[in-house]
Amino acid sequence: MIMGLHEEVADATEYIRDMSFDKNRYVNFFEATIRVLGGLLSAYHLSGDKMFLEKSQDIAERLSYSFKKSTTWIPLSDVNLQSRDAKSPQWAAESSLSEITTVQLEFRDLSRVLNNSTYEDMAFTVSKKIHEIGCSRHEGLCDMYLDVKSGKFKSGTTITFGARADSYYEYLFKQWIQTGKTIDWLREDYLEAMNAMEKFLLRKSQPHNYSFVGELLAGENYSPKMDHLTCFLAGTLAHGTENGMPKSHLDIAKSLAQACHAMYENPTGLGPEIAYYNMLPGSKTDLYIKPLDAHCLLRPEAIEGWFYLYRITKDPIYQEWGWAAFEAIEKHAKVANGYSSVHSVKKMPVGHRDLMESFFLAETLKYLYLLFADDQTILPLDKWVFNTEAHPLPIYAN
Repeated sequence: MIMGLHEEVADATEYIRDMSFDKNRYVNFFEATIRVLGGLLSAYHLSGDKMFLEKSQDIAERLSYSFKKSTTWIPLSDVNLQSRDAKSPQWAAESSLSEITTVQLEFRDLSRVLNNSTYEDMAFTVSKKIHEIGCSRHEGLCDMYLDVKSGKFKSGTTITFGARADSYYEYLFKQWIQTGKTIDWLREDYLEAMNAMEKFLLRKSQPHNYSFVGELLAGENYSPKMDHLTCFLAGTLAHGTENGMPKSHLDIAKSLAQACHAMYENPTGLGPEIAYYNMLPGSKTDLYIKPLDAHCLLRPEAIEGWFYLYRITKDPIYQEWGWAAFEAIEKHAKVANGYSSVHSVKKMPVGHRDLMESFFLAETLKYLYLLFADDQTILPLDKWVFNTEAHPLPIYAN
């Protein structure tokens, strides 16, 4: 829709029109919300076709049983779309921070469109509870797991802006934006977390002095490990400076974007899942990649950061980095029937994993398109907010 590919949109619309969510299978509540519900709502706003809204309400009602079947305010992680049964994953009685705090944009948007607060209230209760509990031990940085039965954080877990925690911080800011900057505590919690990030996690690499965001293992011991996922923060920090956040955040965003670009300086030109940054003086390279972390899922976060920075600074370096990443994807990831993730960004020729994640289409290619678009007024950031799967949703006045 954004690209104006009308024939493809027509085909996809008919496919979705005939699609049924009445399936006897469990889906991940979080992933289905950000990918399916978010995508359907965005399609509705971009097209005006009520069919997308009807499908949105259908799947949202099924997913809402993650809330309704929980004995606490924490939604259960897996829900059966047909029976409406919901449960925690087999491997743990815990929910991750990011999974329960990254559904609010979507459920709020549906409520606003339907003029029915039920969905928004269910989802926003989670945000309110996290705010009430607080994450004082690390001054606004939260543990990555919560116990579903007790409704409390599991102490001593990793403090990270990577997997299992990342989009909690993203949605603090984006919920504030979505609601017309009218909920002060969302802004305050975001600012507190960014200050704590600078204090506890932000470090400089050697020899080029790039800013990277490490982790606190068991909540205590610093590790210079940064997930590719963490590169989202460059975009969020930059976006914040256009909305009254400290101008110093833009400097951090630029330096973090450089650290993310350094991830791509491999024989393939692709970025790995995880990198470890060197902090010792005399280091010859800013980072190293462990063999088990060298796979590339064609993730969007670095490109997402470069998109926001280009929109805000107009510095062409971000387009250059994005173009190099795009060329690497075309050269090494394109296969007969799509694009495949690769086994190692450091080995040539590449080995393909025969897997293409939906976020490659929804996010990676979308952010590349928007980064290179001749018309940079497409989806203006003061009118639209992108959910964590890059589906644009409208900003409301309150």
